[in-house]
Amino acid sequence: MNFLVGTNAGVFLSESGQPSKGIDGRGVRQLVKANGRVLAAGADGVYASSDEGHSWTRLGVDAGEVWSVFAAPDAAGTLFASTQPAHLFRSDDRGTTWHEVTTLLEVPGAERWCVPDNPIGARAITIAADPFQTRHYWVGVEVGGVLATADDGAHWSVTEPCGNADVHMLMPHPQRRGVLFATMGAGRLDMRSGEPLVPGPYRSDDGGTTWRYLGTELQPRYARVMCVDPRPPYVLTVPAMPNFRSSAREPGGAQAMLFRSDDDGDTWRSLSDAAHSPSNVRLTAVTPDPQEAGSVLVGTESGEVWHVSADARWERLCNGLPPVQAVLTRS
Repeated sequence: MNFLVGTNAGVFLSESGQPSKGIDGRGVRQLVKANGRVLAAGADGVYASSDEGHSWTRLGVDAGEVWSVFAAPDAAGTLFASTQPAHLFRSDDRGTTWHEVTTLLEVPGAERWCVPDNPIGARAITIAADPFQTRHYWVGVEVGGVLATADDGAHWSVTEPCGNADVHMLMPHPQRRGVLFATMGAGRLDMRSGEPLVPGPYRSDDGGTTWRYLGTELQPRYARVMCVDPRPPYVLTVPAMPNFRSSAREPGGAQAMLFRSDDDGDTWRSLSDAAHSPSNVRLTAVTPDPQEAGSVLVGTESGEVWHVSADARWERLCNGLPPVQAVLTRS
């Protein structure tokens, strides 16, 4: 199996363990396939590769670190990129030129978006498209909430899942109309009183208008990345850890676990084997295995990529890389 690994020091090729050309040394938050190319969300802009990740060309976006890049499914040349500070950019010519979607910052409460103790500000951290309704997109802001547009960005609405505005990732169900998953932290916009906000996975069954918490069975619960397998039974896989500080550098290690749900988050089971119950290192990336439904590839902060089968067998595919931030399979 060949795959690309996005790290905090560039993109690496699984078959050689060597860095790609043109993007080495730069942090890469996300890798996606788009219209015959591979796109990368880089620390200094969007990059594209036309040779399956061997070499890269910078496309632009000169406005902070790019956290997510996204190709509109209904328009071959349309790309979106989201950044920290929280802004959204659009290109209608495959990334040659970009303009800001300024309407994103016009939603009520945008002036309060923040990442606690981070002077750079909030992150527009994730972008997702409705597979059943063209021109309907979501943008997740950490810490700001779930922003939705049904008219290609002309107007936006905002929700906070169960009062939680600390969005990490958004992902629609590939076959169930209106079902949207989110992973959340425990941050908040202000010092309002009440019960602490609960981190973990959430689900909306009405396109993001209302939300349900899914993490009651999980221990630990704090979640950042996730993936949904595009094949039945559409397995939802979520790495979880105690909190945002969880890492091999902390006393006791990361204490991370890997969880799987076959029923859209209603129930869960562990995918962690004996050596990863819990994992000493943080699990930082997850993507479906294209060859085996229900299995996943998992990246770690220690520069490893593992294949994890549906029956929780772990096989290390590569190691010795910089901290992994994204994995994209090529076959």
